Amino acid sequence: MNDQKSKSIYLYCLARSDLLRFIEGKGVDGKNPILLNNFRDIVSVISMVSLSEFCGLSAESKMKDLSWIAPRACRHEKIVEKALLYSPVLPLRFGTIFSSVENIRKCLEENYYTIMDFLNKMTDKEEWAVKVMVDRTKTLDVLINNILDKDEKEIASLSPGMRYFEEQRIRNKAQKELTYWMSDICKSVMNDLLCQSSDFSERKPLLLDAKGSDMEMLCNWAFLVQRNTVKDFKARIKHANRDHIQQGLFFKLSGPWPPYSFCVSLLMEETE
Repeated sequence: MNDQKSKSIYLYCLARSDLLRFIEGKGVDGKNPILLNNFRDIVSVISMVSLSEFCGLSAESKMKDLSWIAPRACRHEKIVEKALLYSPVLPLRFGTIFSSVENIRKCLEENYYTIMDFLNKMTDKEEWAVKVMVDRTKTLDVLINNILDKDEKEIASLSPGMRYFEEQRIRNKAQKELTYWMSDICKSVMNDLLCQSSDFSERKPLLLDAKGSDMEMLCNWAFLVQRNTVKDFKARIKHANRDHIQQGLFFKLSGPWPPYSFCVSLLMEETE
């Protein structure tokens, strides 16, 4: 196999060619430079890569090796973020490979209106992630105390033995109501944030390493926010944390990110 056939085109993202005219740095392999290739109003952010790194039997084993994937995935993300500084982008998933620039252009032609509609929709908007973290032990204690405070007079009038059984009943009741109670709080906060966003995506919560923390992820949200309203969006997060942090709920905000959660599906014939 000659050198030309052993090379492929790695595609990071698509952007508007009138806004993204220059980008510097190394590609996903840390060696080949980042390149731009224009097709009508769309510019492809690409670089050359070795075909064997992403296709074939050897690539399959590499894709299971976190030490190999992690630095490359990080470079991929950073390159998309660089493009986002200049233009709205349509990010492609890690490992999107084409055999030639001509094949990329063919795909862009087939998907031209879908891509342009997406880039126009993303103009002056940012994706912000909100992860709802919960300390279930703390939240349960708060719920139990709320019920105990409400029934304080009745419980105080009971004998010690009856008081013990009543408190156990309340704890069991709180345990059953906990999920609904947290869900009501999350729905209220989510609806408030929706008032300050253009679009919303609910993603699967991530499983976190429990070492050194009692927090777990309850919800994993993505909001598409107008740049000129980001300040107000952050203020709503701050308000939610002020109201609920003592209840064991914390709303963790991060961003801005490329619009990974709002990408459209494209018909792309990638290299096998």
